[in-house]
Amino acid sequence: MGILITAASTAKAHQLKNKLNAPNTVLGDFEDLPELLLKSKSIIKLANPNAENYIHLMLSLCLDNDIIGIYPLRELEFNKLQEAKQLFEEYGIELFKV
Repeated sequence: MGILITAASTAKAHQLKNKLNAPNTVLGDFEDLPELLLKSKSIIKLANPNAENYIHLMLSLCLDNDIIGIYPLRELEFNKLQEAKQLFEEYGIELFKV
């Protein structure tokens, strides 16, 4: 079971990961990332929050990767996920505000 921190291309995401110091913490981002990081699986590619099926894609990603908590660092991501907070909670996935 893990934690997902979005906005992996920002320093804030890496600082939060270090602060949490939790096992199974995954960084992810929808913005362009170096292919090397994606191949190493140290960062995962996320759906763009502007996508029509964003909530579905994020829920699927969390379920497929056994994610139990999300720290959406970008305001757009947070707002979109907050709209579906109850759905995520029904699957045991908590949304955190930083």
